[in-house]
Amino acid sequence: MTMSQKTAGFIRAVQKAYSKKFSFLAAFLVVFFVTFSVLVRLDVVPEVQVVAETPMVSLAASPLVATGTVAKGNGELPVRVEIPSIGVKATVANPSSTDIAVLDTELLKGAVRYPTSAKLGEEGNVILMGHSSYLPVVHNQAFKAFNEIQKLKVGEEIMVYAEGTTYVYAVEKVVEADAKSAAIPLTATGSKLTLATCDSFGDSSGRFIVTATLVESYPSES
Repeated sequence: MTMSQKTAGFIRAVQKAYSKKFSFLAAFLVVFFVTFSVLVRLDVVPEVQVVAETPMVSLAASPLVATGTVAKGNGELPVRVEIPSIGVKATVANPSSTDIAVLDTELLKGAVRYPTSAKLGEEGNVILMGHSSYLPVVHNQAFKAFNEIQKLKVGEEIMVYAEGTTYVYAVEKVVEADAKSAAIPLTATGSKLTLATCDSFGDSSGRFIVTATLVESYPSES
């Protein structure tokens, strides 16, 4: 075989491979996504690493709550919050300290009631904080505790559960506020609920705030 024949054969092989490049690419993508899905189901995909001081700095470290006095009554501590319209289901912790480190630690487990805010059934404002994250893979589901609360509509229901009692709130308003200057009041006329989360994971520039009012309460089913 002459050199020119070898060269011509090589060129034809390259042209044949090039003509099938999209087939190769499609096959590669299919194999990649199938393999990735299997690894996710087996929980062997490495977890996204987040700098410890970053999560929820806009909630715990910024001026979250204005000064005020809560009228104390026979209130109950929240243990769980659910919002059917957006699929939120989160446990609620009730720390006694307002220390930033304490709040940040509790936020890694789920939603948190701000310690000096009202309890369920009391006059005042029950303030619940929670993470939100839109990363594609987050193994700690507490980072998604309050995902999508900015999509809530006026009148939609928020259920907050105490031990033995269900409190139903109706959404009044959803706003995006400046995390460095906006404060949430402790005092309120009637029984109110406020949900607060960062506008994006690890971002201290703003937060989404949902306010709601109590519409009914009743014994929970055992």
